[in-house]
Order: sequence, then structure tokens, then C-alpha cells
Amino acid sequence: MPVFHNSTSPTFLLTGIPGLEWAHVWISIPICCLYLTALSGNTLILFVILTEPTLHETMYYFLSMLSTTDIGLRISTLVTVLGIFWLNAREISFNTCLSQMFFIHLFTFMESSVLLAMAFDHFVAISNPLRYATILTHARIAQIGLAVITRGTVILTPLILLLKWLSLCRSHVLCHSYCFHPDVMKLSCSDTKINSALRLSAIISTAGVDSIFILLSYLLIIRSGLSIASPEERKKAFSTCISHITAVGIFYIPLISLSFVHRFGKHAPPYVPTPIANVYLLIPSVMNPPSSTVWKQSRFRKLCSNLYVPREFIFNMYYSYKGLFQSLENLPQIGIINPCMQF
Repeated sequence: MPVFHNSTSPTFLLTGIPGLEWAHVWISIPICCLYLTALSGNTLILFVILTEPTLHETMYYFLSMLSTTDIGLRISTLVTVLGIFWLNAREISFNTCLSQMFFIHLFTFMESSVLLAMAFDHFVAISNPLRYATILTHARIAQIGLAVITRGTVILTPLILLLKWLSLCRSHVLCHSYCFHPDVMKLSCSDTKINSALRLSAIISTAGVDSIFILLSYLLIIRSGLSIASPEERKKAFSTCISHITAVGIFYIPLISLSFVHRFGKHAPPYVPTPIANVYLLIPSVMNPPSSTVWKQSRFRKLCSNLYVPREFIFNMYYSYKGLFQSLENLPQIGIINPCMQF
């Protein structure tokens, strides 16, 4: 089997949905709609927060950070995802793949950090409201934003650079429509113990630590909320956390699902990994804007009422995919290869 060192700049082949190549153009329609919805919704949130003086508050600064990471993550994958489904443009160079991989994982780590910062914001607002303005000043918010970027960059840079030292001796077919770190690592015939250890430590030090502190924050929030004497004030305090809990759920659930597919999905049908990866990529950024607190602002609702896709569209898209996959199960499986499960 030939060995390709990364100095030769190998070319990778991205994957759409195996076995459904004939339907890529049709599948691209809901995916394109989701991209447009995600980008327009998060851009609109940024625009409203920047132009509305009443929204120049700590909570909305964090929300603008969340929208920025959503936009960055979707732009990082837009070209390759739509290129595959529209033009069957599967080839991507090694260096371009590493660049895309860096930004995908960077914005993912940043979003996890922003969700943690938002949990801290809710905790301070409920447990110590009188000191809220002095604890979370504009300067401190800027420091948190800088720390979010620095943390992701420092953790991710060695993880990406180590891939350049690997020798590739297997098929160059990746199992997603964008570059994902575990996919590239699977193609190596070199020892990847260091890469695997760094990847595990990166996940634990970001999403793992963040999720633990978010859970701890809400346990403290519940304790502080239950000590409030007035039922109305208690209800108001808890209601401010609902939008953030929703954002946490729609971020971590697809991320965990994708991780489980990579870890335990060796016998999954060949068309399963890519749709799950696209759900992880698109659904959080689509659902974050309507679930956010700023959505409750009357001016914001008026601006967005005609821009967001109705909820029925999501369900119709789900049942369209479900029917498509069920029809595929009745087809012969000869020649349908899942590139994720080759190794």
C-alpha cells in the first residue's frame, strides 16, 4: 500500500451521503435553506444588538458572541458542503483541509466557552444582582471574549500542526462534507497515540470542563432561586435561564451524538454519519436565534417575523429525510460504501 507523506500535499475526497448521490441536488434544498436561515438570523441578531441602544447590556454582548461563533462555523463549511451537493466538488487539498478543520473546531470550542460565560452571567444576575454591574463590566466582558479566542487557539494549534507530521497510507476519502479531525487521523499509518491523547485532552479541557461548570452554575442558580421569597420574582429569575438552557441543549446534544457515531457507529447504515454531522453543523445555529432572550424584544420580533422559517418546515424536512432513508433501505446495498467505517 502506498505511503503519502504530508509534504507531498495529498488531496482528500469529501463525502456527501453515500448511496444518495442521485438525490444530492434535492437534499441541497433544505440544507441551503438552513444555511440561509442560520446566517440571516444570527446576522440580524448582531445588527439589532449593535443598533438598538437598549440592548447594549452584558447579556446581549454574550448573545452577540454566540451569534458570531455560529456565523463563523457556518461560513467555514459553506463552500465544501454546498459544493458537494450542488457540483459534486469533492476534492480538497491537505492545507485547505487543515485550515477548514482549524476554524471548525475553533468556533466549536469558542461556542462552548461562550455558553459557559452566559451561565456565569445568569448566576451572577440571580445570586448577586446588586453587584452585577460592578462584576461584569464592559472591560471584563472584553477580557472574557479575548480569553475565549485565546483558549481555543492555544488548545487547537498543536492538535492541527501534529497532523502535518503524519504519513497517510490509506484511502483519502473523508466521511463528511467538511474536514473533521478524527477523519484525517484515521487515514494515517503512523503512530497516532500522541494525536489521540491531545484530542482527548482538548475535548475534556473545553466541552468537558465547560459542561461541568455549566451544570454547577445551574445547581447554584436553583439554590439561589429557591431562596427568593416572592413566587413572582422566583418565576422571573428561572424564566431568564430557559433560553440559555435551550441553547446548551441544542449545542451539546448534536455534538455528543456525532461523537458517539464516530466512536460506536461501525455497524451503522452508510447514510447515517453525514446527516448527523450536518445536523450538528446547522441545527444549533438555526435554533439559537429564536430561542434567545433577545427574541422577546418586541422590535426584534417585528423585524424577524417574516424571516424565520416556520417550525413546520423543520418537521417537513425531517419527514422528507426519513422517507428518503426508508426508501433507500429497500434498495440493494451492493456498492454502497461508508467511508467512515472502512478502518
